[in-house]
Amino acid sequence: MSKRTGSLVVSGLSVVLCLFTLITVNYNILQPQSALAVFVMLGMLLCFLTYPAAKWIKRPEDEPTDENLARWKRERAYWLVDRIAGVVLAVLTVVCFAYLFVQTEPWPLLKTYVWSGGQSLGNRAGQETSLDFLIGGLGLLLVLEATRRSIGWVVPLLSLVFLLHAWWAPDLPDWLLPHQGLSVKQIIGSTFLQSLGVLGPAASVMFTYVFLFVLFGAFLEMSGATQFIIDFSERVFGGTRGGPAKVSVVSSGLMGSLSGSAVANAVTTGSFTIPMMRSAGFPPHVAAGIEAAASSGGALVPPVMGAGAYMMLEFIERAPGQPQLTFLEIAKAALIPAILYYFSLLMIVHFYSQRIGARGVDEAELKKHRIWEFEGLVFVAALGVLVGLLLLGFSAFKAVTGSLVVILVLAALRRRLQLDIRARVFALGCFVLVVVLHQLTGLAAKSPAVVGSWFQPFVATSWRHPLEGHLAGRLIFDSLLGSSIVGMIGLLLFALVNRSWRPEMLAAMTRSAQNGISLVAASACVGIIIGIVQTTPMANDFGEAIKSVVESSLLLALIGIMFCSLILGMGVPSVVCYLLMATLMGSLLGEMGVDPLAAHLFIFYFGMMSMVTPPVSLAAYATASIAGANIMAASNAAFRFALVGFTLPYMFIYRPTLLLMSESGEPFSASDLPELTFALVVAVLGIISLAAGLTGYLKTTMSALPRALAFAAALLMLVPRLEIGGRDFGHLLDIGGIALFVVILILNWRQARRLQRPSLPEHATT
Repeated sequence: MSKRTGSLVVSGLSVVLCLFTLITVNYNILQPQSALAVFVMLGMLLCFLTYPAAKWIKRPEDEPTDENLARWKRERAYWLVDRIAGVVLAVLTVVCFAYLFVQTEPWPLLKTYVWSGGQSLGNRAGQETSLDFLIGGLGLLLVLEATRRSIGWVVPLLSLVFLLHAWWAPDLPDWLLPHQGLSVKQIIGSTFLQSLGVLGPAASVMFTYVFLFVLFGAFLEMSGATQFIIDFSERVFGGTRGGPAKVSVVSSGLMGSLSGSAVANAVTTGSFTIPMMRSAGFPPHVAAGIEAAASSGGALVPPVMGAGAYMMLEFIERAPGQPQLTFLEIAKAALIPAILYYFSLLMIVHFYSQRIGARGVDEAELKKHRIWEFEGLVFVAALGVLVGLLLLGFSAFKAVTGSLVVILVLAALRRRLQLDIRARVFALGCFVLVVVLHQLTGLAAKSPAVVGSWFQPFVATSWRHPLEGHLAGRLIFDSLLGSSIVGMIGLLLFALVNRSWRPEMLAAMTRSAQNGISLVAASACVGIIIGIVQTTPMANDFGEAIKSVVESSLLLALIGIMFCSLILGMGVPSVVCYLLMATLMGSLLGEMGVDPLAAHLFIFYFGMMSMVTPPVSLAAYATASIAGANIMAASNAAFRFALVGFTLPYMFIYRPTLLLMSESGEPFSASDLPELTFALVVAVLGIISLAAGLTGYLKTTMSALPRALAFAAALLMLVPRLEIGGRDFGHLLDIGGIALFVVILILNWRQARRLQRPSLPEHATT
């Protein structure tokens, strides 16, 4: 396969993946299992065609020289073998997942000629054929290999451990949680053939929510909104001392909320902000650390949270009788911790900049960077539509799709897009025409030819109330939104056909697919673990084992979950880390009296913090390569700058008012306002004290004693509540920390006064 052919195949598959996801998520034209089979298949195809079997295998230079001819031939031979193997694995992937598709989708021809015994795969659970098991076993191996290629060994090895445990469980000693065990056929059935494993909840979350937000971020970047975020942050903070670092913090927080990927965020914004920080006087490893810490916290920022909020909607289960969790509750709960995290980053950056005398962006340079108002409009409109649709009660995938409509329509008007006026008019005209024509299909919605047909989901919905017959505003809006989504698909096809727009659109779709490959493969592999956990008593046994170790100590349980999250998060996307921990430990904290939402936010936070935890901190690795810094030095710097992120989860577990909920987990009320105010004051002062201790600077450079006292004050204010003999001494610690912080302020102020006081000349007399 030539380089051009391979590029065309990858681009074509990327387009198919993006369009398939957009269409299938919004229109139920396939069975859930069938849609997931195609989605995972496309992601794994791209994985085998783009990721080599080993990182050292690379395509050699096109033209060898006499000096490197032998090496060139050797590298080319390795590369050719790897490409052939990749194509073979891709073909086997199509065979396995196409088999799942045809054995699940209830088309008449498939039911008659393909289904075994006239039953779909889901309806013959426990009665699978030998061919089913052969396909299932091969599919499991392909999933493990795709995950290994895309994210490394951690998740595949963990999946193998769960598979072997399920097989050998009856023969294991008591400390390894034995149970009745599963046969090989039962393992294959529960992990690949049925709906709990590879095509289970993890893949469903990726398909329904996460990939759409990856696409959302790529389209925003195509529209110029990414550059607007950076330019806006630069205009606000660029002129202050250490301005480039503050630009990095704010822009990475905004971008990370949209993309949800710490590494992608670090690479996108870091390519702009890291050179700016270096030119302002920041050492390379510090610039890399700041960007990594800022990028890793983006998925904690409402309202988008990188689709994290929507994953929680799938996994959080409240007690019977309680109302179902909503997106707004999650976004509201995540708001104050996210603000505190980025406030801590700004304070650390500010004190550090003061200490090293870092410069701001040059005034002349600031004037060169004009804020593009139109790109700002795209950003505000896209975010506004997304939040607005969520507030109106639309599903997350419908809301993000509606936001994509706005992005594409406005992108067609973007001045910097190389389209002539005729092409712009034609593009927008096509969009309007498709919307109008789609609305007309609503006239035939009740026709016998439409009702029950495969294309019924594509027909426009009625404007009239089905029972009362009058026009309803909400129904009109719903119908127009559905037509706009169809119009957007037409606009996408126009962009792919138009010569001028095609390169940008192909780049955005290819970038989305590339960013989604590792997530698709990893979610399929996590599905193996979920399938084992759901069909064995392992999760309950594991939770009971941990409870027996920590007994009734919530703090020990929290510390244990923190370390598990950080270890599992080494080299694993934070989304995948959350899915793993939510599966294994999501119910443990609830059993210990913690509100389910607070418990899942705790797990989610440490999944994000694993991106900046040495020795494997992927976000710092990415920024270190841009900054030209030592990887470990950048990782350690990122860890220091993100240190508050390791205390915030404990703070909101023990101070639930920070999540805007009462101590008992009830909705926040006016009576909780004094407690919230006190918690915020303590948190802010604790963050300032920690920032001063980390940087050694407050109003002036701190000597050893005030710096040690600053750490002590931060510890008193940021640690969890202290209970002795059933009595809570937490507020005493808070008051002690505040008092110590006041002492530090006085000492530092006096030291600054002494340094500013002019010295007397030598001949002066008293």
